[in-house]
Amino acid sequence: MYARKTINKSVTGSEVRKAIGLRISGIAAMLFLVLIVLSAVALIIELLEGVQVWLLMVTILVPELIGLYILFALKVADQWEKAVVLRLGRFSGLRGPGLFWIIPVVDRIPVWIDHRVMVTPFSAEKTLTKDTVPVDVDAVLFWLVWDAEKAALEVEDYRVAIAWAAQTALREVIGQMDLATILVGRAMMDKELQKTIDERTTPWGVTVQSVEIRDVVIPQELEDAMSRQAQAERERQARVILGESEKQIAQSFADASVAYQHNPTALHLRAMNMLFEGLKEKGALVIVPSSAVDTMNLGGLAGITSLAGMAALDTKGSKSTEEDA
Repeated sequence: MYARKTINKSVTGSEVRKAIGLRISGIAAMLFLVLIVLSAVALIIELLEGVQVWLLMVTILVPELIGLYILFALKVADQWEKAVVLRLGRFSGLRGPGLFWIIPVVDRIPVWIDHRVMVTPFSAEKTLTKDTVPVDVDAVLFWLVWDAEKAALEVEDYRVAIAWAAQTALREVIGQMDLATILVGRAMMDKELQKTIDERTTPWGVTVQSVEIRDVVIPQELEDAMSRQAQAERERQARVILGESEKQIAQSFADASVAYQHNPTALHLRAMNMLFEGLKEKGALVIVPSSAVDTMNLGGLAGITSLAGMAALDTKGSKSTEEDA
């Protein structure tokens, strides 16, 4: 059985308050405290003046009721947010961004929709490719909510639904491709994933901006085998290139033989040049067949070479004598 990663969702306190519609704005809290303080001050003054009991009750209850109404009715949505308002359980409309009022008890805000670009990492572990190779693929999904009403009413939790839809689409796309296509065709895989996920999330009021494959992990045994295959392929290419070079060299010799066949003087000059190159190397020893002495006049060439060497030695000796004198 293949292991599957569970998509965890961390829930903060602010998200819990949003979920139950109890996100209290700072302005409403401040106004509530101001009314409570004013009510307390008015109560103290009335107690000092000895007013009637019913007036004291009015002084206490009215500001507190007004403060409570402001506390639960005044809401503030951030620039990137939309508040989904339900009135007696039915969709009433979207509110925000900025200040807005609701009717406490009657109205309820079950969810606040964030319209910014969201990032959701997802992965597919031990998923078989088209050529039955298990791979682990990590990817990142960039998406945003374009219709807050659909995101709130068409799906229970659009964040979790998008994450699961992305993971399922990734498994399906991997199963339709072989390993070589996945390794070298990430751009094509990204486009295919984006298209597949966007088709699933559009009815929820969510659009997918892009999908990026972060990493593709293959089994270690397969990775070693692919490495050996690549080395063998490089060695094969090197041998092919060496064979082509030998073929070109042989063709060059064949062309040269045709040129030398009808021009013996050129062949003799080439042979004499090769012999001269060998003799001028320090300590070089050149062995040639006896027949070549008569054919290429090597005796005369050797004599010329010896005379040149003796002349060089005489020149060095005279220079050394002059320096001693």
